[in-house]
Amino acid sequence: MQPFPVSGCNSRRLKPYLLLPVLIFLACNSRPLPPPPTDALANAYPKNLILLIGDGMGLTQVSTAIYDLEEKAMYDRFPVIGLQKTHSASDLVTDSGASATAIACGIKTYNHAIGVGLDTLPRMSILEMAEAEGMASGVIATASIVHATPAAFYAHHWMRVEYEAIALHLLDSGIDFFVGGGKKYFDRRADERDLIDELREKGYSIRDYFDTDLSAALINPAKKFGYFSADNRPVAAIQGRNYLPKATRMGMDYLEKSSEKGFFLMVEGSQIDWTCHSNKPNQLKAELKDFNEAIQEALKFYIDHPNTLIVLTADHETGGLAINKGSKAKRLDLEFTTNGHTATMVPVFAIGPGSQYFNGIYDNTELHKRLLKAMGWTSG
Repeated sequence: MQPFPVSGCNSRRLKPYLLLPVLIFLACNSRPLPPPPTDALANAYPKNLILLIGDGMGLTQVSTAIYDLEEKAMYDRFPVIGLQKTHSASDLVTDSGASATAIACGIKTYNHAIGVGLDTLPRMSILEMAEAEGMASGVIATASIVHATPAAFYAHHWMRVEYEAIALHLLDSGIDFFVGGGKKYFDRRADERDLIDELREKGYSIRDYFDTDLSAALINPAKKFGYFSADNRPVAAIQGRNYLPKATRMGMDYLEKSSEKGFFLMVEGSQIDWTCHSNKPNQLKAELKDFNEAIQEALKFYIDHPNTLIVLTADHETGGLAINKGSKAKRLDLEFTTNGHTATMVPVFAIGPGSQYFNGIYDNTELHKRLLKAMGWTSG
């Protein structure tokens, strides 16, 4: 195994961050939202980076959220908007493993790969770069924590469905905060290892859905934190799952206190994708609402921490969704053209210092490069 390439992870020097008068107001919050950086802030590096990924969330899914939630939708709070192309190295229509790897690691790879290139060798992810910079790190998902998108940020494996092998990568990842399903891949394994005990030996406080509701979980700031929200796959939002906004708020608050150098947090609305695979419009609306509330929590954090860059995007579009003629606000006639992924470009939204880099049309590997540029980890 070759060592991780580190050329994109240079030291940075944070420049002074000047606060501007408040100009933009969030309908979801009585306090004002700071404006995007102007020329005076264009060269300031963010202290924190929050990456929000709606799995399978194309432009029509975003439109559905806007028309269904109306004034509560958070997407128009972002002043910078772009589009990213999602194809993998092996197919015009990507899977989540390849697309998440492109965003996390900046390379095109084959469908089903996790954090590796076409040669199956590991590539350093942006989460690992953040840790190398001394930042705290976190991953939150409404899927299993070893599912493709979250895994691409901390794991390096040739095949996405080998969940027990991916769990071993989380054990050694150094992640400070994680929330997601998949408990069984840690404590009821074929190799009979109990990775939950091993995580605790490494200094983690580990809780799960069976003994503690996430809202009641007490986080010891001296310990890393992990919460298993399900034994395998968490239930759908329409069935009462509601931890994503809570986990997002808890993760930001915890990570902000964990390192003076800031934090990187990836939050995935995983089951947007699943509802589009199954072509279920009502379930999709529930997932979009849940993800929208997580976006709202991130924007609230930004109000108090304007040195935070928030980038909101998707890994690909799922379902070939259309809003048909005759639709009205909150009464949408939604129709799917497929139960698989499509090659449709997906939107990118950004706010905060460095957000100016995210307009235009570009590849998902270019999205990774722009994240590095915004953070000051590359001279390009």
